Amino acid sequence: MSTVVAEVDGWLAAWTHALDAIELDVAAAEELLRTAHLTPVQEVAAASVWHPPTELGPLPAALHVRASAILERQLDVARRTADALAYSRRHLAAADLARPRPLETPVYVDEQA
Repeated sequence: MSTVVAEVDGWLAAWTHALDAIELDVAAAEELLRTAHLTPVQEVAAASVWHPPTELGPLPAALHVRASAILERQLDVARRTADALAYSRRHLAAADLARPRPLETPVYVDEQA
């Protein structure tokens, strides 16, 4: 019986550790969104690499509420990231319109003029 309890405790501990790591990743993503204009591109790229936990089995019922809360945070970060990307695209398009344009090069030369 103690072997079963130890396995359940190990399973719960593994999932708790995995949720801790995911929660830290979400917090880092939230911080990147908050300070995006200050963060080097390399750091943002490194933060975007994520590998899901493997070999954990199904989520323990005792961790369902916590996992759901983390998922909601992840979805919020994804939505805000999409909003930030759309805003950046609009900003770049507006800035591009404000750039001076080179004079158009003639397609042909009128030798009789």
